[in-house]
Amino acid sequence: MGRVFVAGSINMDVVATADRHPRIGETVAGRQVLYFPGGKGANQAVAASRLGAGTTLIGRLGKDAFGAELRQFLGDQGIDLGYVQDTAEAHTGTAIITVAKSDNTIVVIPGANGLVGADDVGIVPMLKGDVAVSQFEIPLPTIAAFFRRAREAGAVTVLNPAPAQAMPGELLALVDILVLNETELGFLGGAELTDADEAATIIAVARELQARADQTICVTLGKRGVLALAGGEELVVPGRPVKAVDTTGAGDCFVGALAAQLADGVPLRAALAFANAAASISVQRMGAGPSMPTAAEVATVLGAG
Repeated sequence: MGRVFVAGSINMDVVATADRHPRIGETVAGRQVLYFPGGKGANQAVAASRLGAGTTLIGRLGKDAFGAELRQFLGDQGIDLGYVQDTAEAHTGTAIITVAKSDNTIVVIPGANGLVGADDVGIVPMLKGDVAVSQFEIPLPTIAAFFRRAREAGAVTVLNPAPAQAMPGELLALVDILVLNETELGFLGGAELTDADEAATIIAVARELQARADQTICVTLGKRGVLALAGGEELVVPGRPVKAVDTTGAGDCFVGALAAQLADGVPLRAALAFANAAASISVQRMGAGPSMPTAAEVATVLGAG
């Protein structure tokens, strides 16, 4: 079995819950404030580790109370933190999240995540069969350096291009599996996509975005399931309707679960179904990192059909 290596952000999520989101310039009364370990990199690493994959996280924390708390939490999840550095130059990454009626808005302050550089990822001991994962909450040149290192080692590269931003073609060409939602696909593909678009429309945009003939693009559609363009093959994973409580970490759960499955040698179609089931569990719980399920929980959901 390969390992999962995640180069990415580590945040403390400060979550305010309310009956509805405020309009611009408006103040609304909230119900409670909660603190959860988060950051897309950390979330994906937690998901992979809880699902049984040997997982290494590469990133940075500030030398502050949030940093100490996050290091403790991540270590408790069994994640290798040997490549997570403490830095005095910046505070620990922080996300300010409002949750109302199961939908969320998020403002991310990168802090120490913005200092993750090529030197941080250049010495990571990846091997053939490993899976290298990243997202857009650390600098793009660092992700490119990480993926070049991964491809030299024969590892599979998985990119979650979120939050969406313009991506150089050279970086896209280094990606084996791109995992994104329809909004991010529309942004990168230069198309207007909504959650009402048919599968054929989404696949057409994904096909235009493909940088290599063997590249896989997975489009997560929430309760509608997953569409994937694997080289030239189209894959469909049906949705799993559940009562969502907090969708904050659902995409990260999917990515981490997919990486764990791929590191275990599971074929893509089965890995996508597993990741979709894992994400359906995570949205039924509050918080990002703490909402990630275990392999036994996912097995129970899959066994129930």
